[in-house]
Amino acid sequence: MTVNFEGRVAIVTGAGNGLGRSHALALADRGAKVVVNDLGGARDGTGASSDAAMEVVSMIEAAGGEAFSHGANVAKFDEVQDMVSQAMDNWGRVDILINNAGILRDKSFSKMDLADFQLVMDVHLMGSVNCTKAVWEIMRDQNYGRIVMTTSASGMYGNFGQTNYGAAKMAVLGFMNTLVLEGGKNNIHVNALAPTAGTRMTEDLLPASVLDLMTAESVSAGALVLCDESAPTRTILCAGAGGYATANMYETDGIFLPQERQDPDEIVSKWDELSDITAHKALESGGKQTEKFVMKAMAALQG
Repeated sequence: MTVNFEGRVAIVTGAGNGLGRSHALALADRGAKVVVNDLGGARDGTGASSDAAMEVVSMIEAAGGEAFSHGANVAKFDEVQDMVSQAMDNWGRVDILINNAGILRDKSFSKMDLADFQLVMDVHLMGSVNCTKAVWEIMRDQNYGRIVMTTSASGMYGNFGQTNYGAAKMAVLGFMNTLVLEGGKNNIHVNALAPTAGTRMTEDLLPASVLDLMTAESVSAGALVLCDESAPTRTILCAGAGGYATANMYETDGIFLPQERQDPDEIVSKWDELSDITAHKALESGGKQTEKFVMKAMAALQG
């Protein structure tokens, strides 16, 4: 096996069912010691049970692997810290974190209660923040870390009835982009997985014939690439039904307007030119946008 996790310790959140379960089993199959995290709630986040996580642990142990379960609510930092402390006590390191835990509270925005919006943000965004914060210094000290955010096409492109989910899933990409810059010198690679799979999150949205193609295992194959020692960084890997692609955000080269022409009417008149994608680029940091515009201004003034 080229992708191998012998000697590595992984934490997978939301690993009792669906994609998280598949990720945890796949990591263990390739040698990782795994913390199987799951609060054990329903799809909407209500309730709690350790049964599903314990079943995954039993499957890993039956196959000769090492694992333990932890029921931390990822939206609560103290519970996440306890989970990470137990991993350190057991195995002395944390190499991989897959932020997979999530819930759905779908409604059109006009009908959505703000409490449902907040809860989805807390689990998806702050859950990813809490888990990443809890392992960040460990990964810096050991000069190694692989972190996977779980994003979604609903965040990148929009999906009716999912303003809360879409907002959270786009937010984790902003989180990823800056972590890449801050963690690079310590060999911490941060990427995002945009999955589509037949899980309890999607079971009532798609016909059975389509769900049969959208296996969790096909997504986990991509997830493991992002956990590997040779993983890229700042990559959004899209995976589902055996299809794999990367997604990127690009910015057009744009235009420069001298001070006397910097008004709305002039911008409207130049819209086609500033929107031209011929020379668009994926920028490496927020500062690169400022640099581009300043360089255009300086070139125009010197010309």
